[in-house]
Amino acid sequence: MALKILITKAFLWIRYLVFSLLGCFFLFFGIQVLISAYDLTDPFSFIMTFFASNLIILISAALVLVFICRMRALYKNRHNQQTASKLDLE
Repeated sequence: MALKILITKAFLWIRYLVFSLLGCFFLFFGIQVLISAYDLTDPFSFIMTFFASNLIILISAALVLVFICRMRALYKNRHNQQTASKLDLE
């Protein structure tokens, strides 16, 4: 039973890390699209690319923030459980 919980927690860490890295990739991709939007000469294409890149950046940054907060909460929960188990041993 303890092994199953350990594997589940390890899987959560790996999943949050992979999703955070994907979010960072799309964040940098959105920044690159934003930079390339300024090279466009057509005003309509500029506006569409500008707002599309801002949407990519906004969604990616929000997802990265959520996954980092979840990893932080998971770490604090683990730290609190270890502290409680040490107190039980005393």
